[in-house]
Amino acid sequence: MEIKRSRFQGVSNILRFNWHFYVLAILLFIVVLMILPYFSEDLQRIAFLGLGLASFSILSSLLISYYIYDYSDLYQLNWIQNLAATKILNVNAGFDETSELLRRKFPDAVVYAADFYDPKKHTEVSIKRARKRYPAPADTISVNSSDLPFKTETFDLICCIFAAHEIRDPQERVLFLKELACTLTTDGSIMITEHLRDLNNFLAFQIGFFHFYSDGCWRRIFKEAGLRIVAHRKINPFIISYSLKK
Repeated sequence: MEIKRSRFQGVSNILRFNWHFYVLAILLFIVVLMILPYFSEDLQRIAFLGLGLASFSILSSLLISYYIYDYSDLYQLNWIQNLAATKILNVNAGFDETSELLRRKFPDAVVYAADFYDPKKHTEVSIKRARKRYPAPADTISVNSSDLPFKTETFDLICCIFAAHEIRDPQERVLFLKELACTLTTDGSIMITEHLRDLNNFLAFQIGFFHFYSDGCWRRIFKEAGLRIVAHRKINPFIISYSLKK
């Protein structure tokens, strides 16, 4: 199923797939407001301050998400420069927003979509909701992240956009990257695109930034997998893309 991006596609998906978080926040706000009259004036001031900070955190996170996923040119894929690619592998973790975009960007290339989502390993409810809302196209190939079913040196461009961090086990992540390297042609490139666990993403997502990995962590993983960074680019202040080669 092709995902046609609307003006507020990114933010609406965040709300749709994580609605339980916002419902709980609203309920908590209501409960606090209901019991506030029973607090002392000092405690009321602290409670109001806490509610204000929480409201600011939620609203600022949604505004920044709008900038990242809707306002910026992220999904124009201008940061992918390998225009000579003829065979492309696009790997996702259960939610594919980019395979059709890659087919448009590379009309002369064959784009294969692979999905390593495993409900036993990847238990996030947001991914389950995303898969229900946007079922994977029929031509999507279900794969094991540690054992990809492709021949060696098949693809000259491999894209992994907001997917690799969903592999939470470090050794499995190394095996996954080794598998990607095995299917990559000698002169091919792997594009790993991710949020980082850094100050910008902390300011944007607060404790949610722990779901991401630091630049140093990615560099160690790439080295363990036998890959070298030939370039890296900040797509916007919150997202980085690494270009890797064998």
